[in-house]
Amino acid sequence: MHTLRQTFPLSRSSPQRHAAPRVWWAAIRPRTLGIAVAPVMVGTALAVADGAALDWLVLLAALGSAVLIQIGTNLYNDAADFERGTDGPRRVGPLRVTAAGLASATAVKRGAWLSFAAALALGGYLVAVGGPFILAIGIASLLAGWAYSGGPRPISHTPLGECFVLVFFGVLAVCGSHWLQAQALSAAAVVAGLAAGAPAAAVLLVNNYRDLDTDLLSGRRTLAALLGRVGCLRAYGLLVLLPLPLLGVLALAGHPGALLGLLCAPALLRLAGRFRAASGPGFNAVLTDTARQGSLLGLSMAAGLLLQSVL
Repeated sequence: MHTLRQTFPLSRSSPQRHAAPRVWWAAIRPRTLGIAVAPVMVGTALAVADGAALDWLVLLAALGSAVLIQIGTNLYNDAADFERGTDGPRRVGPLRVTAAGLASATAVKRGAWLSFAAALALGGYLVAVGGPFILAIGIASLLAGWAYSGGPRPISHTPLGECFVLVFFGVLAVCGSHWLQAQALSAAAVVAGLAAGAPAAAVLLVNNYRDLDTDLLSGRRTLAALLGRVGCLRAYGLLVLLPLPLLGVLALAGHPGALLGLLCAPALLRLAGRFRAASGPGFNAVLTDTARQGSLLGLSMAAGLLLQSVL
């Protein structure tokens, strides 16, 4: 990310009028997009393991919609945090293009709204397939994507952020994807959603723990502020390790293919130790690896469930 600062040495008062593609690539935070893809794959694979016929067009539309909502959320957060003064000079996290002066808040917000609009367009097709249940999930997801950083009391400024991620990037994403393929709900989809969503929530917890001091100065009262440093260590360990027993629950419920996710167990255990030992900018690597392992966990669960369906 340092190369972006060198390539576009702009002040906050003179953001680039038309941000370059590399700036937009940084703004969408590509390393976080896997946490939007994984639960859709898990829900789809679970439906196929339950006997549903895979509809590829529905899968692609669901993946596109999920990724676009994530991109819109990331872009709006980038611009909104700059406008609220949250991303100050003491911040140690990855580059934020608005705060760095690489793009204007207006342009970044416009990109967010375009992403939400594209997700809405794909959502129209998904609603035609899935009916009122998918309509409710879609509207809630779009509103939550905006409310995470927008409005008078953004979710990101409260202790509810991790819960938001667990619900929308876990339970609802898996259940919605399962419904689109199988036209049915199941308790297994809820369990799988918790398994997929817990590491995604851990990503946000790392972010908020890293930024705890600056967040307190700017008035943000996140879950990290509520729990304190010792509580965060315990909560992170719970979130990254919770999927492991849940995989066992899925296996006992007739979905042994989900156990392929146990391949990620050693890496998840190491992450718990790394989080305890990290400090300052070192949390950025932990955050990236938490997102990566959460994505790999979901994809390995999906692969195992698909394998189960053909055996």
